[in-house]
Amino acid sequence: MKAMKIVLVLIALLLMAGGIYVFAFLVPGVDADMNKVTPHDPYTISAEAKAIHPTLDIADLHADTLLWRRNPEKRHDRGQVDLPRLEEGGVDFQVFSAVTKSPRGLNFDENSADAPDDIAMLAKAQLWPLRTWDSIYERAAFQARRLHKLAEKDENKLVIAKTKSDMDQPSDILVGLLLTEGAHPLEGKIENIARLYAEGYRAMGLQHFFDNELGGSMHGQSQAGLTEFGKEAVREMERQGIIIDVAHSSVASVRDTLAITERPLFISHGGTISHCPKTANRNLPDEVLKEIVARGGIIGIGYFEGVICDITPKGVAAAIIHAVDLLGEDAVALGSDFDGTVETAFDTSELAALTSELLAQGMNEPTLRKVMGENARQFFKINLPD
Repeated sequence: MKAMKIVLVLIALLLMAGGIYVFAFLVPGVDADMNKVTPHDPYTISAEAKAIHPTLDIADLHADTLLWRRNPEKRHDRGQVDLPRLEEGGVDFQVFSAVTKSPRGLNFDENSADAPDDIAMLAKAQLWPLRTWDSIYERAAFQARRLHKLAEKDENKLVIAKTKSDMDQPSDILVGLLLTEGAHPLEGKIENIARLYAEGYRAMGLQHFFDNELGGSMHGQSQAGLTEFGKEAVREMERQGIIIDVAHSSVASVRDTLAITERPLFISHGGTISHCPKTANRNLPDEVLKEIVARGGIIGIGYFEGVICDITPKGVAAAIIHAVDLLGEDAVALGSDFDGTVETAFDTSELAALTSELLAQGMNEPTLRKVMGENARQFFKINLPD
């Protein structure tokens, strides 16, 4: 009996040590490794940028911060976004995306929906509620509730936008908006659109890195368009006032969506192939971007190598300026993909470096104000439900 007690104590100690290792070292280490900021000296900010940047209404159309076991209320030395750094960078409007499934071996060329799911493993490693371990829908619901808990605290100065009027807040209030990265949280059920709407989601991607029940992904195996379920889902999203993100959808899926909905679409994080030809397996063709823009849509320019050729502030600025030249000054916004397992050259606290580079490369102040935030703010003020 005494020997058995000793064995049980040893097992308990091993489990405790394992838990400490996972939560204190392994999970933070994975976060830090997958959401890197390239080491750099402090960026030089021009006097003009220092004067203008604090007056900008800054918006970012994509960050995956809710995925990570990191308290967004505190400033961290890993990852790319938290509330203190958003304030330091002058961000007024942030779209928070919920990543709910990611195939093992993820790449831009071709992924199988049947590959092992790394988000399921991450949910377990981070001790998310048991209901999230085998339910894609519950992972989306859990991440939404994380943001709602932050907004419940007055000191966080955060409002979650659900209606047009929610976009109008005092300058010291951060407006957040919930987006699903892909519509696989529907789990093949149209009624889950209403459930996600009730959780606070007002924007939904159709696909992520794999084909799903709605249709083909740009990075899937089929390159197909929308399925019948996908067409039904798009119509229901339109009926409920949910804004559609086609950042990872196949060209055929985007064309099908344009054919059956009259509402504007957006691309939360992307770029242009004409600026960076090597991104043809990640960005939509220019002619498709022009169709989206002609319908009142906007494109958020990402800060990572998969969508632009150069991730430095100079390179991001060049990508933005090219997009403005191609699509017009009213159609371009910021779409960082911060905390989306991408390496960037700056975090959200350092956005003044981007302002400085845009000005240095000849962008005028009215256009700067639009792409840094006014376009995104206006898009959602128009397209959110009343």
